Amino acid sequence: MFYELRNERKQLVSSATAIDPTAPLLGGHHHFLFRRLHSLTGIVFGGYLIVHLIVNATLAQAGTVYQDQVNKIHSLPWLAVVEWTLIYIPILYHTVYGVWIFFTGMPNNSAYPYGKNWFYLLQRLSGLYIVLFLLFHVLSLKYGIFGKSLGFDPEHATRTIVEHLHFNPLISWIIYPLGIFASAYHTANGFWTAAITWGLTISAGAQRRWGFVCLGLFAVLFLAGMIALIAAASQPVT
Repeated sequence: MFYELRNERKQLVSSATAIDPTAPLLGGHHHFLFRRLHSLTGIVFGGYLIVHLIVNATLAQAGTVYQDQVNKIHSLPWLAVVEWTLIYIPILYHTVYGVWIFFTGMPNNSAYPYGKNWFYLLQRLSGLYIVLFLLFHVLSLKYGIFGKSLGFDPEHATRTIVEHLHFNPLISWIIYPLGIFASAYHTANGFWTAAITWGLTISAGAQRRWGFVCLGLFAVLFLAGMIALIAAASQPVT
C-alpha cells in the first residue's frame, strides 16, 4: 500500500494540475481504483489508436491494400461485441473520467513551471480536444452528419474517406491535423505516465529511457496519421 501511495505522490508532484480539495472525490473511497481503471482504459484506447492509424496509413499504398484491411476487420466474428468491449466502453469511461479530472483540476504551472508539469497540462488539453474531435469524427464519417457522404461504407472505404475530407478544407487541413497531433501526443505521453502508475519505471533512468521510446511512438503515430490524411486528401473525388 505504501508503494502504491508513493507512486501516486510522484504523479501529483509532476502534474500540471492538482485536485481541487473542495471538489468531492469521484467514487469516494474507490477513487484510487477508478484512477487505475482510467489508466488501464487509456492503454486499451492507445492500443486501438495505434492499430487504427497504421491501418489508415495503408491509404498511401497503391491498389486495394486499405480496402483489404477494412474487409478483414469487418469480417471478424462478433464485431459489434469486440467494438463495444475493447473500443467504445473503454473510450467512454476514459473520456468521462478524463473530463472530470480536467474540470476539477487547479493549474499550478505558474508555481511549479517544471517540464513534466507542462506535459501534464498538454495531456489534459489534448484530451479535451480529442473528445470534441471524436464527436465530430464519428458523427460525420460514420453517420454522415457534417458531411456529404451518407456514412462510412465499408465496401467503398477509400471513396467514403476521400469524400469526407473534400467536403471542407477546414476538415482536411485544420481539424484533422490537430486531431492527429493531439491523439499521438496524448497516447505517447499517456503510455509514459502509465508506466509510472503501474510501477514499471521507478528510477529516473528507467523513466528517461522509456521516454525516448514514447517519443518514438509519438513520431510514428503522427507520421502514420499524416500519411493517411495526405493520401486521402490528395485523391480526387470519384
